[in-house]
Amino acid sequence: MSVFSMARLVFAASLSLGVALAQGQGGGAQGGGGGAAGNAGGNAGGNTGGTPGGVPGANTPGNVPGRGQQPGQQDDPFGRNQQQRFPDMQRPIFLSGKVVTEDGSPPPDSVTIERICNGQIRPEGYTDSKGRFSFELGRNQNVMQDASVSNTGDGFGGFGNQRNNSPFGNSANSGITERDLMGCEIRASLPGYRSDVVNLSGRRFMDNPDVGTIVIRRLAGVEGSTISMTTMLAPKDAKKAYEKAINNLKKKKYDDAQKELEKAVGAYPKYAVAWNLLGQVHQQAKRDDEARAAYQKSIEADDKFVSPYLQLALLAAGDQKWDDVAGLTAKVTKLNPMDFPQAFFYNAVANYNLQKFEDAEASAREAVKLDTQHRMPKAQHILGVLLAMRNDLNGAAEHMRGYLQFAPQAQDADLVKKQLTDIEGKLGQTEVVQKQEP
Repeated sequence: MSVFSMARLVFAASLSLGVALAQGQGGGAQGGGGGAAGNAGGNAGGNTGGTPGGVPGANTPGNVPGRGQQPGQQDDPFGRNQQQRFPDMQRPIFLSGKVVTEDGSPPPDSVTIERICNGQIRPEGYTDSKGRFSFELGRNQNVMQDASVSNTGDGFGGFGNQRNNSPFGNSANSGITERDLMGCEIRASLPGYRSDVVNLSGRRFMDNPDVGTIVIRRLAGVEGSTISMTTMLAPKDAKKAYEKAINNLKKKKYDDAQKELEKAVGAYPKYAVAWNLLGQVHQQAKRDDEARAAYQKSIEADDKFVSPYLQLALLAAGDQKWDDVAGLTAKVTKLNPMDFPQAFFYNAVANYNLQKFEDAEASAREAVKLDTQHRMPKAQHILGVLLAMRNDLNGAAEHMRGYLQFAPQAQDADLVKKQLTDIEGKLGQTEVVQKQEP
């Protein structure tokens, strides 16, 4: 069987197994973007452009040089003394601070605070309505996920994994040690914005938890976001019900959260974030029809609000309605072409299944380009398959190697290795032929 045929058959078979929500390690939630008291982080989550606002360890605004170091203490760049200086004992490390926009005002909705350690991103907590945050590092069991975040595994739930449409994270971190903070920083994550970063290296559990003020700056040319402008117009009773829903969700009281969200949208039908969160509650309970209806209401309330489009695309992908997935994700990439590599990835998967291979390749290339943190390595695989299908064997091999590099433990790693071996074999044959030609 040719490389072209093998790649196509293998990938088509894996796609037919369905898709799961990209959740877990890679992003935040979305309160402003439809999740509990937070906005999609990196969303992509979300924010995918490396380390927005600065270089890890740089003295950016809100990053106090030497915070947490003892006088005269210096970091050993070779790590020789880290074990003595930073014991492995897990002790609570608290952080607090404030997030503001460039004019000094609080963000229009809640923002996810992320910890980035050596390129790995973890959501830690959220800001309140005044932009303040306070949490214990490594205890993010209340951080919830949505389709606007992706994991560090294979991005789209891992073609071939069991479908899981739960929009809420299921795993909690078990705490961290002082050593774990070497090479770490925190930032505020909100699609459409870039954030200052705060260096955490050298921080100890007895240090002052206040990390100061983190400034986020609006990006030009981005129309869509995971915050809704209708939120600012919500009356007090609607906001109060929404905040109660957030608290209930943190306690996993989903029925109570649903009641409060229904109160919120009843008092303010244009409450896009409340509709979106209500959709997630229904989705959690596997009431997909009710979830779709709530997401559609969210879009009707604010058609620039990205999160419900992504949630609808996820549901459509689970049902293999690829035309719907393609249309919904195309809307997201038009509204915000910078912050959602997962939307380009979903679009590539949809167009692959629709046999629109040129469109699929274009979207896969955008997903790989935007995924600078390699949180969605599955994009490398689909791009490799598409390139193999048109006999670009060098390009196919490059991206399949990229997939295996960033997802070495993926469930389909052995399968991809076989694909890569076949491609490399064809490349070797081509080189032999070229050498024999006069």
